[in-house]
Amino acid sequence: MPVSGVAVHAAALVKTYRMGEVEVQALRGVDFDLHMGEFVVLLGPSGSGKSTLLNILGGLDVPTSGTMTYAGQDLSHPTEEDLTQYRRLHIGFIFQFYNLIPSLTALENVALVADLASTPMSSSDALGLVGLSARQDHYPSQMSGGEQQRVAIARAVVKRPDILLCDEPTGALDARTGRLVLEVLERVNREMGTSIAVVTHNAPIAQMAHRIVTLADGRIASDQVNPHRRMPSEISW
Repeated sequence: MPVSGVAVHAAALVKTYRMGEVEVQALRGVDFDLHMGEFVVLLGPSGSGKSTLLNILGGLDVPTSGTMTYAGQDLSHPTEEDLTQYRRLHIGFIFQFYNLIPSLTALENVALVADLASTPMSSSDALGLVGLSARQDHYPSQMSGGEQQRVAIARAVVKRPDILLCDEPTGALDARTGRLVLEVLERVNREMGTSIAVVTHNAPIAQMAHRIVTLADGRIASDQVNPHRRMPSEISW
């Protein structure tokens, strides 16, 4: 496993939501490390805390208690500016739904993020990385779901993030198209050295991970290195 240090370290994370007079504990004392260059898959049923953990790791949410550091920087009690800088400089996000701007071409959707980054790759290079050079002047409505998701990946990686966080990235796709998207993520991990964490309900995807983490009831149920890692083309869905 290509590990060269810890990118994000989280310890004793607790996240409690209040819904009226009811308290919901989404995370109950989670310890989690994401290593540099690592590909991790997070498994677990709905309500197990996977997406909550991902959102905290990405600076979209903050824990009720516990600590989190990125490359030694304490993000346990961040200001909004701290979180904005963390997300802008270091984090890329990919979600189940692509969230592309329909009035912009693929190239323009990617360039929107590139313009905010300090050292981006070119937007056309990012689309080339995901195999969509020939589609850069097409609008989202002219693309399949898999192509739109690959544009979303290009948009996430154009700023060269250290960490790519993916929440059900193949959830809206059929098996063949989902495999194409996973091949792109594997390539980003391998060629760019980007640390990737993928939340999924689809257990077979775990076969391509360096490490498989399972959550249940807001806790880490298991955390295992995968000794028999497979490429997306080798996975049976």
